[in-house]
Amino acid sequence: MALLEWRNEFSIGVAEVDYEHRELIKLINHLHQTLVEGTSDPQTAEFLGEIHSAIAAHFALEEKIMRESRYSAYPEHKEDHEALLDEIREIMDDFDSGAYAAGKSDLGATLTAWFGQHFQTHDAKLHRALG
Repeated sequence: MALLEWRNEFSIGVAEVDYEHRELIKLINHLHQTLVEGTSDPQTAEFLGEIHSAIAAHFALEEKIMRESRYSAYPEHKEDHEALLDEIREIMDDFDSGAYAAGKSDLGATLTAWFGQHFQTHDAKLHRALG
């Protein structure tokens, strides 16, 4: 079962960004499934790197759009992006050191909670501003 399902309220009205949102949801759901299946730690560590890279690239696109449109809430939105990237980096470091192994099944839930909240707050505001 998927942790996070696409909902129309996640759309910001920019096709490229909405496509990437859908792809990030797929990555989160895939990570959850691999953790449920007990995928090996090296595979999980590699996948964490892929998720971090995909999220960083997506945030760069969103931030470019915000700068180009002179979006007034850009600093707060960017700060939220940076907080998630820092959190994922910390999870990756903990995972590499073995400190996160006991709680790794919580990773999908952590990402799901963050994205759900981010979509409903920051991205919803951006959607209204761009609309």
